[in-house]
Amino acid sequence: MINMTAFLFYVFSIVLLSAAVFVVSSRNTVHGVLFLILAFFNAAGLFILAHAEFLAMMLIIVYVGAVAVLFLFVVMMLNIQIGEIQFVIRRYSLIGSFVGVILAIELVLMLVNWHTSPGAFDLTVAPIDLQKGIPNTQALGNLLYTHYALIFQAAGLILLIAMVGAIVLTLRHREGVRRQIVGDQFAREVKDCVQLVDIPRTSKG
Repeated sequence: MINMTAFLFYVFSIVLLSAAVFVVSSRNTVHGVLFLILAFFNAAGLFILAHAEFLAMMLIIVYVGAVAVLFLFVVMMLNIQIGEIQFVIRRYSLIGSFVGVILAIELVLMLVNWHTSPGAFDLTVAPIDLQKGIPNTQALGNLLYTHYALIFQAAGLILLIAMVGAIVLTLRHREGVRRQIVGDQFAREVKDCVQLVDIPRTSKG
């Protein structure tokens, strides 16, 4: 008899890995975003199989409903020229391949020389009593804001840095555009921006 849970696990996993490969290998950016949405849905299916319904719903609502759709709209509005991207790839292909080979060698050496302590696997288990019968939402909140609070804050800081970096990289300076000068605005005085005009009265006929 076929175990339905194991069958669904392998189906979701295979589709998830295939979609992830197509995300990075697709030539069309819009197709890559659509494959990313497919990967999110299958990851949500894996969370449901692990009885983490809250994480599955958050993955669908936040990542699929907001982030992935935002990616799709941004890609469609930017109208990225594929020819320019291919030119940049060909221009930096040599140095990119060199760096990639070095990273691959370092990863192989790290895996070969990796030694795991016998007590390391005990640290991967979350310090929570599953016999209390609390829902997974409460259990997740207890872990994030107690045992992993610093890591959670560090993840938020990394996302903030990534957001600032994306803004800096996509900022375009165009000529002939009037820009805001904050220092001049703070240095303004009332007499420089407000002018009182005495309007003479007209006599009634």
